[in-house]
Amino acid sequence: MSDLLLTHEPVVRGTVFIIVLLVMAVWEIVANRRPQRIGRARRWPGNLLIVILDTLAVRLVFPLAAVGAALVASEQGWGLFNLVSVPGWLAIVASVVALDLAIYFQHRLFHAVPWLWRLHRMHHADLEFDVTTGLRFHPLEILLSMGIKLAVVTLLGAPAVGVLLFEVLLNATSMFNHGNVRLPARIDRWLRLIVVTPDMHRVHHSIIRQETDSNFGFNLPWWDRLFGTYRDQPSAGHLGMTIGIEDFREAHDLRLDRMLLQPFVNPPQDVNRQQP
Repeated sequence: MSDLLLTHEPVVRGTVFIIVLLVMAVWEIVANRRPQRIGRARRWPGNLLIVILDTLAVRLVFPLAAVGAALVASEQGWGLFNLVSVPGWLAIVASVVALDLAIYFQHRLFHAVPWLWRLHRMHHADLEFDVTTGLRFHPLEILLSMGIKLAVVTLLGAPAVGVLLFEVLLNATSMFNHGNVRLPARIDRWLRLIVVTPDMHRVHHSIIRQETDSNFGFNLPWWDRLFGTYRDQPSAGHLGMTIGIEDFREAHDLRLDRMLLQPFVNPPQDVNRQQP
């Protein structure tokens, strides 16, 4: 079972990734939420190339990745669910929820700690908001995130199936909630009770700091409400809000080389992000 899971993990993840990306890209064409000033031809090459670099970096530094760590923990008897007898389905569900909570706090940490923000701000520096924004993370941030995830997986003794399910869900919902797609207000209002919706997460990409520092959830929406970081709507409305941060607002900043260098540039505006 372990060998089978490790063998087919890339296929499962890759298949879901391609399907969700294509569905969201078509949806954005058919029913977009905001008009885009900067087209896909200028933004998508850098955003998609960064995914390839991120994948290579993780496979190079962490060959077994999170699912592999879960299998090792199981074999060695490490972690909570390898020490406490619980039904398999409960361990899977609890692991998915616990990992999502860990990602929520990790996200807040990357906003609160200056040197971590310098890595994470590349995600926020996209000048538009669409499905590929959900893939745009600096390789150094991805490596740090994977290190944190491996630690949580090991401490939990999370089942490998649960870890794979979590990673597939997180990747899919990240593309969904970054989509430039239009949902009826009534559907959005109910849907955001169980999953982070595009309108909910778009607030997080506002140029206004108090809005940037809200709605940290990627998958489950409950943590923002529970820990007081939930904001229902942007102050300027979804059509009037400005996406991004005050720095790196030129078109050439969307190139891959400029994106990779952003953590090592320290523009003065970044110290005092715009207040409402």
